[in-house]
Formats: sequence, structure tokens, C-alpha cells
Amino acid sequence: MPHLVVQYSANIEPDFDLTALCRQLCDALSALPDFERGGIRVRAVRCEHFAVADDASDNAFADMVLRIAAGRSAEVKKAAGDALFEVASAFFAPRLDAPHFALSLEIREIMPGTSWKKNTIHPRLQAG
Repeated sequence: MPHLVVQYSANIEPDFDLTALCRQLCDALSALPDFERGGIRVRAVRCEHFAVADDASDNAFADMVLRIAAGRSAEVKKAAGDALFEVASAFFAPRLDAPHFALSLEIREIMPGTSWKKNTIHPRLQAG
């Protein structure tokens, strides 16, 4: 953990390199002391079918949901949210300068006992 999912409206894809955004968001999370790089997952999911507000053809969105294990402090969550939102805001700045774009981020905590994981990446990265 953490896992970040960016759902985005298909109409922004021609203007943005979403793979680059994923890398930038991954790097932002790994720069924080409370998240190990081996547990970070960032993925962007294209939403082909969507309706936004008044259905203006230029309306678009990017909605981010960060899932983290429960127990982190409010300060850690705020730092993560601030870092991610800063990266995304800079990345989508051209769209945020127009009146047809919505950017959002929500942090969700995964409660113990309701999540199962196996990860062979952690040991490889920890070994050096």
C-alpha cells in the first residue's frame, strides 16, 4: 500500500501522457517517508462512457482515489493528499485554466481484516 487509481474522461487522453502522470504520482508518494516504494501502485483508468455536469463537449475530469492501510495519522494523510494534488494540479494545469475540468482526490483507509495481499516486490527492493 498505497494504491492510487486515477479515473479520467476519455476526452483528455489526446492532450496528456497519462503514463507520465502515473510515474510522477508514484514518485511523489515514494518521496514521503511513510510509504515504501515496493508497495506503491498507481494506475490510470480511461472512462470511455461518462457524463459531466451540463454535458458540454469540453467537460472532462480526473478523479483520484488513494487507498492506504488504516492507522496512519491525519498529518501523514494530509501530506500525501497535498503532494498528490500538487502533482496532479501542475500536470493538468492547461485544463484547470479552462472552465470545463474537474480534478478530485479522496483518501480511503483499508481496515485490517478486509484486505489480502502477497508482494514479492518488497523483499527485492529491501535487499538492495
